[in-house]
Amino acid sequence: MGRGRVQLKRIENKISRQVTFSKRRAGLLKKAREISVLCDADVALIVFSTKGKLFEFATDSSMDTILERYERHVYAQDQPLLTDSEAQGNWCLEYPKLMSRIEVLQRNISHYMGDALDALSLRELQNLEQQIDTGLKRIRSRKNHLINESISDLQKKERALQDQNTMLAKKVKQNEKELNERVQLEQQNQLGYSSSSFMLPSPPPPITLPLTMGSSFQALRDAMDDASVQKRPNINTLIPPWMLRPLNK
Repeated sequence: MGRGRVQLKRIENKISRQVTFSKRRAGLLKKAREISVLCDADVALIVFSTKGKLFEFATDSSMDTILERYERHVYAQDQPLLTDSEAQGNWCLEYPKLMSRIEVLQRNISHYMGDALDALSLRELQNLEQQIDTGLKRIRSRKNHLINESISDLQKKERALQDQNTMLAKKVKQNEKELNERVQLEQQNQLGYSSSSFMLPSPPPPITLPLTMGSSFQALRDAMDDASVQKRPNINTLIPPWMLRPLNK
């Protein structure tokens, strides 16, 4: 069966009333915290139990700041349009209130700093501790968020530097390889040029002469005659035939 509708009337049983108060109070505080976080709203919640115990919740700004804003808002709505003299008189009345408010704020600041705590009661100290814990949680969460962002940025820069270093190392190796190949090619060209420039011509084949003196002179004369015969032009080929006929007669 579904849950029945709860009748909105005072619970007569004391134990049931206390249990219901605890549950509803926790739910109310949870809802106030959720709306403050989700909607970025300033929320102030004050609950007094039947025994006079105070339960309160406030967002980042303290309870006094929210109540001061509430008083200014209500006062501005209730006040009609006034003349200059009436406005000046009202400002004179507001001056003591503002001074008292400044004193309260200064006293709260000193309490947050850990000073002048002797005049506070146990309940006030508990409320102050809760407010400081809430502020510390928000400060730590913000600090951790900034630290994580800075770490992620540094990691991105590290990866970029590593990639750049790898590219530079590849370029250096490639340049070294090209330089070594160029040096080897120049050395090979220099060695080839030096070997070709300093190469001596091959000596002529030796002339073999016969052993006997007479035969050597005879062979030399025959060689010279052959050369002269080879160099002598053919008369028959150089002189035309009509000139050779008187010579033959």
